[in-house]
Amino acid sequence: MKKLLEVNNLTVEIHTDHGTVYACRGVSFDLNEDETLCIVGESGSGKSITVKGIMRLLPKTAKIVEGSVMFEGRDLTKVPEKEMLSLRGSDISMIFQDPMTSLNPTMTVGDQIMEVLKEHKKEMSKQQRKARTLELIELVGINNPETRFRQYPHQLSGGMRQRIVIAMALACDPKILIADEPTTALDVTIQAQILDLMREIQKKSHTAIILITHNLGVVANMADRVGVMYGGKLVETANVRELFFHMEHPYTKGLLASIPKKGVKEELRSIPGSPPDLMAPPKGCPFAARCEYTMKVCQQYLPELTEIAPDHRCACWLLDERAAKMRQEVR
Repeated sequence: MKKLLEVNNLTVEIHTDHGTVYACRGVSFDLNEDETLCIVGESGSGKSITVKGIMRLLPKTAKIVEGSVMFEGRDLTKVPEKEMLSLRGSDISMIFQDPMTSLNPTMTVGDQIMEVLKEHKKEMSKQQRKARTLELIELVGINNPETRFRQYPHQLSGGMRQRIVIAMALACDPKILIADEPTTALDVTIQAQILDLMREIQKKSHTAIILITHNLGVVANMADRVGVMYGGKLVETANVRELFFHMEHPYTKGLLASIPKKGVKEELRSIPGSPPDLMAPPKGCPFAARCEYTMKVCQQYLPELTEIAPDHRCACWLLDERAAKMRQEVR
């Protein structure tokens, strides 16, 4: 399978009045053609800042200090901003969490989709842009495209606004679609419709998807591969079946244990403690302070991602051969 994107040791820092936030620390992964990669983790784990680093859409106080993002032979961390402007929306598109903040309230949704085409498809006439816009509105499952074309964002429901944002992202047939928690503000029924829509679009267009979420139900339904983030680092990566049935990292196990089980009456489980302060990240494993299996080495040294099966890597000292006895107790 052809690799579309290779992220190597991506490190992003955010400078504030109170100090530096080490938001993304040496993150590495790749994305294959026609694949859905889900990046999962609790709030503050570094998911969104990682994908914004890929897109170079970081806040002014943030910067990439190390690493590379390879796309079609180019390192996106080093290409001129003018080149990034041409890539964003055409080859790589992004759907943000809140559609209301992604849309201009003073423009009709039709004009906003046409604006994307005008920027990236300069060879298209106005009539062609309108025809393509109506086609996109219909593609994302909105009825009466002619009527919707002339409406403003406030005249649409939350689900429709998210569909319009998806239409804008798909306008130029991107090779990669990054969706940052695209269903967070929607009710459960609309969430399912949006996820079904993304699956259908992927089948038709063969777009590769990076989906950011904290919902493991979404991961189970959408992912081909999964990356688990904690404390600004990837702590486990695997294909979706391997992750759910053979997870290794204590944090991943904690996330999965917190899911309510159908037909089982029991108190909901949570992971004790709080995420680490990324202004002063721990010297060792970021999860050490919350892990019931922590050892001295966990607090002193950072574990590397270790391959434990084909396409399954985990950063945990329990996997070291010297921790065999401890590993047996965990199992």
